[in-house]
Amino acid sequence: MSNTPVYIKTLLAPSTRKPAGRKAWSIDLEQVWIPFFLATNTTGDTCLPADSLGCPIRLGYEADGSVKFTKSGRPVTKIERELAGSIRVVRDNFTAGLQGFTEQVMTANEAGYKAVVKQAVKAGKPIIDRDKANLDRAYRLIMDKAIAEAEAEAEPVAEPVAEAKEHSREKVPVTA
Repeated sequence: MSNTPVYIKTLLAPSTRKPAGRKAWSIDLEQVWIPFFLATNTTGDTCLPADSLGCPIRLGYEADGSVKFTKSGRPVTKIERELAGSIRVVRDNFTAGLQGFTEQVMTANEAGYKAVVKQAVKAGKPIIDRDKANLDRAYRLIMDKAIAEAEAEAEPVAEPVAEAKEHSREKVPVTA
């Protein structure tokens, strides 16, 4: 039996929920972040302002105070500053937790960890080699096409032999 903490096992379990709203750190804002911070405000672990949670998405403004628009003409929206900062803290803590767990496993079972790394590197090598060969081939095709286009542009276009022109009553063929 493994000594992996339950919270780590939970992170690895597949989920059937497919969030579709605005995302912050690739996690749905309305389905995950807002309920989470409402819960942490309820327990007293955070004290985000009610307006941050009540209106988490704000309209973006230019420095002169006018509404900011994207090049396609849509208004720019952003996540409220304090809420975005709290999400950043959770992300940083999450990352630190993953790194801490990894360090614990590497320390407690160095040989096992090294064996898994070696196995992963060995299994990945044929894929890396195939991708490298395919990328090299693609670059070669792109270069060959570019060279052919450059050569086609550089070659003078041969004009067909025109009808003979008259110069002082005698016909002289014109060649390019």
